[in-house]
Amino acid sequence: MPSIYIHLPWCESKCPYCDFNSHQINAQVSEKRYVDCLLSDLDQDLTKFGCLSFESIFIGGGTPSLFSGKSINHLLNGIRDRVELKDGSEITLEANPGSADAGRFEDYIEAGVNRISIGVQSFNNQLLKVIGRKHSAEEAENAIRIAKSVGFVNFNIDLMFGLPGAQKGDAILDLEYSIKFDPMHISWYQLTLEEKTAFARKPPNLPPHNDICEEFEVGQSILQRNGFAQYEVSAYARNMMKSVHNMNYWEFGDYLGIGAGAHGKISSGSKIVRTEKISRPESYMRAIELAGESRMESEIDASSMAGEYMLNALRLKDGFSVNDYLVRTYNESLDKQFEQNIELACEKGLLKREGDWVKPTRLGYSFLNDLQVIFI
Repeated sequence: MPSIYIHLPWCESKCPYCDFNSHQINAQVSEKRYVDCLLSDLDQDLTKFGCLSFESIFIGGGTPSLFSGKSINHLLNGIRDRVELKDGSEITLEANPGSADAGRFEDYIEAGVNRISIGVQSFNNQLLKVIGRKHSAEEAENAIRIAKSVGFVNFNIDLMFGLPGAQKGDAILDLEYSIKFDPMHISWYQLTLEEKTAFARKPPNLPPHNDICEEFEVGQSILQRNGFAQYEVSAYARNMMKSVHNMNYWEFGDYLGIGAGAHGKISSGSKIVRTEKISRPESYMRAIELAGESRMESEIDASSMAGEYMLNALRLKDGFSVNDYLVRTYNESLDKQFEQNIELACEKGLLKREGDWVKPTRLGYSFLNDLQVIFI
């Protein structure tokens, strides 16, 4: 069953490590105008692709928590009027600590949001300043407490390690402090210097590679001891509370991408189509208002289908089934090149195959980029 991704592209400011489509918010932004455009955008995709039922909604950004509860309610009510949501559908909203207040979080719950992802990144004020975050450690703690107090049981804490200026042990302190808040999910990922970001243009001094690797190993043990099971490269869940929406991405599922710069993937007939919306918010809204849509489409070529699938599936710690690969990629049987690539990865000790099931080994998970390259 497909999902819906909704992009709210505004932030208070652009972080130097961020390569997402985000823009500094200003007083001229009309929440109602943008939400109306989102719903028109959804109408066009529903007409084009014929999707009717969905299992999750993810409102990402940018900083979606800059939008009022009233606007989120308008958005979700509009979606419910148009589509069927599976019972208990996961509806996630990303929030930054600096934009958190009790009234707004309560409004999100009343609107139907049942999972919140809080972009903490670190509880170290010095490190937050270095990576351009506007909130403080105290605001991060407050945001988490507010989320819990208003009724969010399923919440995620985003954390980063390998930050510029970090001392050995800082990442572990952040991780241990996060666990004390009893989240159901932690996203713990290493800072990477992405192209076209301020950090890429002027790279900061990062901690020694060996220190980062050692902290990662220690962090893995801490998470495991506290009941967090790793199921994806940077995702850890308690009580099997995996992110339904993100699992759909990694399992090569379908999703509509709504909003400025949003990407989507839809299986249509016997082909798979990627969609992309205009990235500049004002241009996106004008296109929706004047032409009714801002969608660009491209079909995934058969020759690159295996690579597309494996870039996602190999991120999952439990791997994938061969049958699922065949179904998702419209193949009747494994082609010779794909079989040879699996055999090569097994010979290198990066993959393990047991009957229909293929999964990364510990070595393969440690060198995931090298493993993925085999299939691209």
